[in-house]
Amino acid sequence: MSGVQTITLGADAEDQRLDRWFRKQFPHVPQGRIEKMCRKGEIRLDGGRVKASTRLAPGQSLRIPPLPETAAPDVARPVVSRVSEADAAMIRACVIYRDDHIIALNKPAGLPVQGGSGQARHVDGLAEALRFGMEDKPRLVHRLDKDTSGVLLLARTGTAAAKLAKAFQSRRTRKIYWAVVAGVPKPASGTIRYGLVKAPGHGPKGEGEKMICVHPDKVATTEGAKHATTDYTVISAAAKRAAWVALAPITGRTHQLRAHMAELGHPIVGDGKYGTNAQENMGDGWGAQLGGAVSRKLHLHARHLRLTHPVTGATLALTAPLPEHMARTWELFGWNPAEAAPDPFEELE
Repeated sequence: MSGVQTITLGADAEDQRLDRWFRKQFPHVPQGRIEKMCRKGEIRLDGGRVKASTRLAPGQSLRIPPLPETAAPDVARPVVSRVSEADAAMIRACVIYRDDHIIALNKPAGLPVQGGSGQARHVDGLAEALRFGMEDKPRLVHRLDKDTSGVLLLARTGTAAAKLAKAFQSRRTRKIYWAVVAGVPKPASGTIRYGLVKAPGHGPKGEGEKMICVHPDKVATTEGAKHATTDYTVISAAAKRAAWVALAPITGRTHQLRAHMAELGHPIVGDGKYGTNAQENMGDGWGAQLGGAVSRKLHLHARHLRLTHPVTGATLALTAPLPEHMARTWELFGWNPAEAAPDPFEELE
C-alpha cells in the first residue's frame, strides 16, 4: 500500500478525464475504485473535490490517496470489449479518414453521438472498436444531433483532443451542411441572425429539448437567449416544392440549423420537431414532409469540414458522402452532388 501522493500535472494531462489519466498512471486500480475515491473526497484537485469525468489541466495539483501496489487476485478482470462484432464492423466502415492523431467518421443518421435517456448504442461507446492499436479509445471533440448524418471528428490522443476542442470552441473550423428544405427560400442566399432560447418543459436530461427563435433585437432582454448566426444558400430547386441548400453555422447552438430554417418558413425535410409532420406540401414551405417517394427521415447532413490539423498544421478537408435516404432524394429531383463546390459560400464572396 502506497502513501498519500501530491502530483503536479504535466502537459500530458491536458484536457484528459481524471479517470482516464488515473488508469494510465495506475493500471491496476479499477474504474470502480477510482469513482469511489472521488465520491469520498479522497482524490482532490487543487484542494477541491472532483468527479471521475473532471477534465485536467497542466500545472494543477492532484492529491492521490494510498493505493494498493497490485490488484487483488480475486478482483482482476480481463478487458472485454462490449461492442459486438457487427457493431464494430459497422462503425469501422464509417471511417473516412484516419491518422495517428485523429479519426473522421461519416456518422449514420439515427445513431446518437453520446448516451442519454434510453440510448444504449452510441458513437462514444462504439469508439472502443476504433482503437486501431492505440491504448485508449478515440474521444469526441464535437457533436452532431442523433438524426443528423455526416462528418464527425474524434481525437486519438490527449494533445489532439485539447487542440481540436479549442479549435471548435473558437470557431477556427469551417463546417458546411447540406439539407433539403420545404419550399424555396427567398432571397436565394442570406444570413439568419435569430437568437435561440430553450423552450420550457423538456426532460431533466434534455429529452424533448426544443429551441425557440428570438428576434435579434430581443436577445439581450430575453432570459437564457443566445445569439445565433447561420449563412445559407440555395444550390438547386425542385420547382417551388423543395430546395437543396448549403448551411454554414457561424455559431454552434443546439438545433440551430433546424430552428433557423423553420423560422424562415422552410423547415428541413423530415424535421417533425420544428416543421410539423404534414405530408402535403405543394411549395408553401410550411410542412416538413414532402410525401411520395421522399423519405420521412431528417434531410440534414454534415457534408464538409475544413480545419487545421492539430499536430501537422496542414489544412485538412473532409467530405462525407450522402446517406442512403438523402441520396435517393437527390436522384429523385435530378440533383448531382458533384455539381456543388465543397464550400459554395466562397463563390458568393
